Amino acid sequence: MQRTVAFYTLGCKLNFAETSTIARDLEQQGFQKVPFQNSADLYVINTCSVTENADKKFRSVVRQAQKSNPEAYIAVVGCYAQLQPDQIAAIPGVDLVLGATEKFKIGDYLEDLDKQDHGKVHSCEISEADFYVSSYAIGDRTRAFLKVQDGCDYKCTYCTIPLARGISRSDTFENVLQNAAEISQKGIREIVLTGVNIGDYGKGEFGNKKHEHTFLQLVQGLDAVPGIERLRISSIEPNLLQNEIIDFVAGSRCFVPHFHIPLQSGSNTILRRMRRRYMRELYAERVERIRSVMPNACIGVDVIVGFPGETEAHFLETYEFLLSLEISYLHVFTYSERPDTLAADMDGVVSQQERKRRSKMLRSLSAKKRRTFYESQLGTDHTVLFEGENKKGYIHGFTENYVKVKAPWNPELVNTLHRIRLEAIDSDGLVRFQALEPISIP
Repeated sequence: MQRTVAFYTLGCKLNFAETSTIARDLEQQGFQKVPFQNSADLYVINTCSVTENADKKFRSVVRQAQKSNPEAYIAVVGCYAQLQPDQIAAIPGVDLVLGATEKFKIGDYLEDLDKQDHGKVHSCEISEADFYVSSYAIGDRTRAFLKVQDGCDYKCTYCTIPLARGISRSDTFENVLQNAAEISQKGIREIVLTGVNIGDYGKGEFGNKKHEHTFLQLVQGLDAVPGIERLRISSIEPNLLQNEIIDFVAGSRCFVPHFHIPLQSGSNTILRRMRRRYMRELYAERVERIRSVMPNACIGVDVIVGFPGETEAHFLETYEFLLSLEISYLHVFTYSERPDTLAADMDGVVSQQERKRRSKMLRSLSAKKRRTFYESQLGTDHTVLFEGENKKGYIHGFTENYVKVKAPWNPELVNTLHRIRLEAIDSDGLVRFQALEPISIP
């Protein structure tokens, strides 16, 4: 009988891209992919370790797999697997743990799927992760996540990503354009560029720090690829988001007016403790530049609360700074200590209760910012891409500037683009619209 495999991905868009690539490889080796909630012979869990909550979620996913099939073989890959392989291998039910250099060779370790008394570890020193593996995710969504870069050379004091993924390195310019063309030929309407630090795009393999191409050149090249309808930049550091990139996106053929720019703190004192590569003044300049050339652009922000040494005054600096910026939403992260990071040993620890209070305040601010942004878009015309899921009788979609809309469920709308006029915000916070001329139908 054909062996079955199910996948679960924790964490970022980059992980989704890599899971999809691993899945295609295993399907080529004869595995049949099934939903994770089904009974499978093999479960592959792609992990994240950005926060303590991600670690805890992983354990619950292992239990879920065991519940579906107690005899299933469980393989674990991803950042947590690289950082804590022995700890993971000791968890009941885990059979195989693969580090950063081995996760794309998973098929080599699956000759038999006999349960193990203790998980086997095939790991590496992170310095060995000096090569690049192309990845993109399609099939699960109306959007595709296209990996263009991996690893990070930054040394932020709270972050484990350089320890989990290694040095910054990039796909070739030609390969990214080829992958983007392949994705669009499969009927995917939107491609999201992803990586660990995509603004650093261009560094080659084996520690070559010379940029063969810049991120601006990549954006310009992708915009010229025939057949692509929408391109979206996932997350880009403010110091790497050059004005030339912003200006090009403003006049591009298919890049959408949506930027997600990590801030982490609105206090320059805390930014220095974090070893970020900018001050708040530069961040404000970037937001102002976007607004000047794309007034309707959506701007998302990452922010961390409760970092060691963050006093109430520092937090209020962040709050007031965010309040003053013309941004659209926040992703709020409650700081959690990560092993082997400099921040884990810093003084000025903020209590858990205080971290939660500050997080709650910023989440409330985010809701207000999103509401204000949505209100500013009422009466304007946009293009919506409808998603593929029936949610309580409604289909949801996103405009090019990331306003979330809804309509009564109609499967014919899935993965189609339509011109709409935003009309009103519903009680659930989503936007109702008037349909205009459809511009693209499968």
